[in-house]
Formats: sequence, C-alpha cells, structure tokens
Amino acid sequence: MFSTELSERDFRRFSALVYESCGINLHQGKKELVRARLGRRLRETGLKDFNAYYKFVTQEYSGAELVRMLDAISTNLTSFFREEEHFDFMKQEVFPTYISGNNRKGPRRLRFWSAGCSTGEEPYSLAISLLEYFGESHFFNVKILATDISTKALAQAKKGVYPAVGLKKISESMARKYFLRGYGSHEGYFRTKPFLMAIIEFKRFNLMEPFPFKEAFDFILCRNVMIYFDKRTQQVLVNKLYDTLHEGGYLFIGHSESLTGTDHSFMYIRPSVYQKPWKAACVSQ
Repeated sequence: MFSTELSERDFRRFSALVYESCGINLHQGKKELVRARLGRRLRETGLKDFNAYYKFVTQEYSGAELVRMLDAISTNLTSFFREEEHFDFMKQEVFPTYISGNNRKGPRRLRFWSAGCSTGEEPYSLAISLLEYFGESHFFNVKILATDISTKALAQAKKGVYPAVGLKKISESMARKYFLRGYGSHEGYFRTKPFLMAIIEFKRFNLMEPFPFKEAFDFILCRNVMIYFDKRTQQVLVNKLYDTLHEGGYLFIGHSESLTGTDHSFMYIRPSVYQKPWKAACVSQ
C-alpha cells in the first residue's frame, strides 16, 4: 500500500542525509516541503513509503538517486539581473579596475564564478554585463564558471531557453543582441545566442566538496545560497570562497544575507559586497 505520510523519524533521517550531502539545513518548518517534493520521487520510483525510499537512496550503488533527491529538495528561484545593484556596482567600481590594471602585454585572463547558478539567469546576466562593458576587446580573456548542485536546473541553464516574461529586465535592443526569438511551437520563448553561451562553462558542483580550482577567481557570486546553511556550514564555505579569490577580488552574497557573526578575513565594502584585501587582514563585519 502506497503512503506519503512523512513520520518525524523519516524527516529527521532525510534532513540529516541532505545536511551531510550538501549542507542544506532542513529545519522543522521545512517538513511539509520535504514531504511534498520527495513524495513525487516516491511516486516515480514506485516505492511504498518514505522508509523504503530512504533505504533506496542510501543503498543505491551508483548514487544517482541521491542526486535526484537533492534535485527535488533544491530551490531554484532566480531571474535575469536579480539584485541589480550588484551589476551596477560591477560596472561602476569593479570593471574599470580591470582596464586600469591591464598592462597590455597580452590578453588578461578574467575568471568569474557563479556559485549556485540555478537555471542560468545569473551567469548569463553576468556575461551580458561583461560583453556590454568590454565589447570585443582582445585584451581580455573572459570565462565564467557556473555551478549548481541541481542537475535539473543545470540542464535548463545549458539549453539557455527562457520564456519572454523572464526577460522583463532586459531591453528590447539588448534582447535582440543576445537572444534568438522563438517562432512557431517556440513562440513566446527566447534562446541565448551561441557567442554568449561560449564564455560560460556549466558544471554540477557541491559546495561542500573540496574546491578543485587551479586558478583563482576575480570575483564570485554566491548569492542567496547561504540562507539554506547553518552558521557552521556558512563559516566553512565563506573561508573556502576567500581562499579561491585573487587578492582584491570580490564576493557578492544575497541582499538578505550577511557575514555578520562569521569569522572571516573579508573587507566589508557595502551590504552584500565583500573584498579580499590586497594584504590579508582579518576584518569581520
């Protein structure tokens, strides 16, 4: 007999598994969310109850069902040019420093990371901002790494297809420049143009894993990600992000987030914007 009743014991077990797997803190207020989202996986797998599903997730050899479970739990709320003040700050304060600091002895490598990129609107917004500012300059070699734990969100991001309503913050002229309009069965949708997609690399990555990066980033967008973590997990992540930035590099977090109460060495610039000092000093706020 099929049952979608989530017992307190099962909720605690799934919460612990999710926390251990990716750092997301599912407190008691998330019980109904867990029941609803994992209930869909229960129906799709044909298992009779959450106890059976937990055994399946934890014992399935390939780990594929664990990935699907995390996909189901993940929240992917985003939009183009979300929290516009960050993009204004980049254009006014950050991008000009790349030009003034360029010695023109060869293309300067600029590397950016959208950590928790969801369905792709954030890295595409960043790519548009960079191309609008630097144009076709041969003095910069620009690449964006866009990562997320959700394979479902990444699949949509790689397609680069979005409904017209999702482009409401993008002007008509900019939409023509960076997107292809859909026709026929694709009416009402837009797809990012190949040259925009070319500077972004989408990858699945769990922020709780060791960072494998061989080169540092110029700045990192990790926005509206840490709200799902407890303080201990935030502490670990913030310091890992610090270590993978160039000196002078920036960390952007969500407007509803803060590093207050976290022991870190970032320099506070403005709400939700922090910088790695040129000479490291522990400045917490």
